[in-house]
Amino acid sequence: MGGGSLSTIPATPSAATVPPITEDPTPPGRRSRRPGLNANSRWFPYVLVFPLVLILFGYVVQPMLATFGESVGVDGPENWASFLTGDGVARSALLTSLMISAASVLLCGVVGVAMAFLLKRFSFPGRRLIEAIILVPAALPPLIGAISFQLLYSETGILPRALQQLFGTENPVLPFSGIAGVLVVHTFTMYPFFYLATSAALTGMDPSVEEAAYNLGAGRVRVWRTVLLPMLTPALVSASLLVFMTSLASYTAPLLFGVDRTMTMQIYINRTNGDLPMASTYASVLAVVSVLFLLGMRWYEGRRSYRSQSKGVASHRRELTNPFARWLALAASLLAVVVLLAPVATIALVAFSEDGTWTTEVIPSGYTAQNFTTIFSDPDAYRPILNSLQMSLLATVGCVVVGVLIAYAVRRLDFRGRGLLDVAVMLAWALPGTVVAINLISAFSTGNAFSFGQVLIGTFWIMPLAYFVRFLPLVFRSSSATLAQLDPSLEEAARNLGASWWRAFGTVTLRLMLPGVLAGALLAFVNGVGEFVASVLIYTSETAPISVEINNRMYSFEVGTAAAYGMLQVVLIFVVMVVSGRLQNGGRAAREATKWTA
Repeated sequence: MGGGSLSTIPATPSAATVPPITEDPTPPGRRSRRPGLNANSRWFPYVLVFPLVLILFGYVVQPMLATFGESVGVDGPENWASFLTGDGVARSALLTSLMISAASVLLCGVVGVAMAFLLKRFSFPGRRLIEAIILVPAALPPLIGAISFQLLYSETGILPRALQQLFGTENPVLPFSGIAGVLVVHTFTMYPFFYLATSAALTGMDPSVEEAAYNLGAGRVRVWRTVLLPMLTPALVSASLLVFMTSLASYTAPLLFGVDRTMTMQIYINRTNGDLPMASTYASVLAVVSVLFLLGMRWYEGRRSYRSQSKGVASHRRELTNPFARWLALAASLLAVVVLLAPVATIALVAFSEDGTWTTEVIPSGYTAQNFTTIFSDPDAYRPILNSLQMSLLATVGCVVVGVLIAYAVRRLDFRGRGLLDVAVMLAWALPGTVVAINLISAFSTGNAFSFGQVLIGTFWIMPLAYFVRFLPLVFRSSSATLAQLDPSLEEAARNLGASWWRAFGTVTLRLMLPGVLAGALLAFVNGVGEFVASVLIYTSETAPISVEINNRMYSFEVGTAAAYGMLQVVLIFVVMVVSGRLQNGGRAAREATKWTA
């Protein structure tokens, strides 16, 4: 080894020169990159929720309290006495509203449940065609839906006049007016609530339970009473709640069919006459009735469990083999197609009619495309379109930001008062649009902290604020339902790899929620474009949206131009329905892919 050297072998350092190696017992997901509050702090949920609570209090709860305060002001005792003593218009308006809502639930239930059973349990000629168009009435904006039925079935409508000419009678045949007209509108525009809920329940129902009851000797009536109806109870309760609340909030149908003694009409009449205290009294009573009904139906649904414990196979449709039954089913299908498409066809027909030319004829006598040219070329006619788009877009952005954060807080965070936050965000959905408008008028007729000291009534900003309050629950529910289907471990994995809460939420959770969020946002946007009930109480000449412009044109006998505006709304809604369906299908595909890759 002569002059060899071992200098290439590193010497072992002494223990005194090596810093001790210690393992951080904190899991990676809990390490904070900077000092201060992090997502794992027990205060983090409250820091996130606090601004959301302020928003809900300032724009939902506080306006309700302001309305109640207005109702018990100077004339408070007299206003409330009219309800408590049961005398006068107030008593009649309350009873009429409750009666119309209860009758609407019954009629919509009969139509919707019957259609669901026919289409989900039986196969017959024309079934696919009906399934393709059965939800068309739900796509009509409230005002346009009511106008289309007025043009079709009222004393001056197409069908009664056509029957009058056919039979040679002096008066229109089978016209609908008053409460009957309101119920017709409600039935044909709200039965989809029952149809959708019942169809979903029937699709998920185990047919072996029903077959077992038949095998044990039970008759059809008993099977319906003891098996089918109990299993359908959650769906029926949910649909009844939606129909009752929507009927109670209805304003356009009573307005067009001349039913003045309803709660919503009395709110509008008193507000128009400048009697805000009396309007606030009606709004307070209507709000109490709506919230009590909401709580009552939720209590009834939660009394017992309606789940099946069996594991059967999916139900199959029963084929109609009787030739007479098949022909009868085909005829009924064609009739149903005509009835379902008639409202949209009527609006499309009238949209091309010349203003002022349709008087006593069955259908308009003169046609033109000038109505559509006018609403896009005339600045005054185009302004309502621009107003609706701007106000709905602003409201939708607010709904997405606040709705997504509240959905995340309710679904993923653990804090005191989580249930109250859930109820608060849905409170606006339980309130009729007229009540929301009166609440905002009472709260923002003067400046306060939530309006930054500014008076909002009479300004542009009160309109998107009203849309935000009304349609925030749509984005919240859609986001919450999507979030409930996502595995929390995906976000936790990102956090464990060192991502901050904001980065994990934005790059993982929010991206997976995106289809549901966009679907809810589209619904909020399109509902804002068609909103009329709250708008008619708070708009100004400069901020009139499309729906108010339609109403004003109808009263000016410019029916063709009003229908042209309506067709724009209908086309927009159909586009949104198609896009929303594609987003929901894409969301399901993304979640399935996530399950396989996780």
